Amino acid sequence: MRKPGTAESERHFVTALSRGLEILRAFGPREPYLGNAELAERTGIPRPTVSRLTATLTRLGYLHHNAHLEKYHLGAGVLALGYRYLASTGIREIARPHMQQLADAADCAVALGTADRLSMTYLDVCQGQGPLVLRLERAARLPMMRTAIGKAWLCAQSPARREALLQQLARRDPAYWPTFERAMDKALADHAAYGFCLSEGDWKPEVSAVAVPLVLEEGAEVMALNCGGPSMRLTHRLLVDSLGPRLKETAERIGATLSLPTRTDADSRTGHEPKGG
Repeated sequence: MRKPGTAESERHFVTALSRGLEILRAFGPREPYLGNAELAERTGIPRPTVSRLTATLTRLGYLHHNAHLEKYHLGAGVLALGYRYLASTGIREIARPHMQQLADAADCAVALGTADRLSMTYLDVCQGQGPLVLRLERAARLPMMRTAIGKAWLCAQSPARREALLQQLARRDPAYWPTFERAMDKALADHAAYGFCLSEGDWKPEVSAVAVPLVLEEGAEVMALNCGGPSMRLTHRLLVDSLGPRLKETAERIGATLSLPTRTDADSRTGHEPKGG
């Protein structure tokens, strides 16, 4: 849960605050209701401490207590923080019309996401109208290394930051690490060659997607856009020749509106030179 830091960073580290945030992170779409015992098991925080934290978070509006179930679920305070984050960047309001235009034209799902630890979280999703469109919703969490959006986000990180994240992934799933390593090498090569990353059945066998990074602040804030759908329809040729370039154009239009230094093509941080496309 907590990673060691320097003596200076440890001196400024507030354990109680960290534990409270870990409680909030324990909830997910598949676990909307959790009791104190479950929260203690998931977070490793002693149950008496969990009880005090949940009582405090409930009083502040970040949790809601269901007396019938004797469990908690996330309160409106968490939602308010999420919307304030989106409002502070302005990205969602600006990106959504461009995303919806591509979703309608390609009849695919187009999503804007960012990293949360070793996962990607969708901040917004636009859907096409076809019956075969992949149906994922805002706040959906996806694995970083098995998805195009996660690999595109990693490609936009500095080599040092990316290596640190890859080491964390290796420690979390050592048996699968050789596959992750090959996937990252391919993602960097694809990003250098095309300006976007691909996922062809990596996350789910029936799903294919392309993704591009969107750099909001040089050296800091990075998001990513993806566009995906059923593998039976999105062939490799369609991804490379049509969907990927269209997603790059969408990211460039969003970046131009935001006046951002978008990096839809390979740059010096990937360690690869562009090969065209």
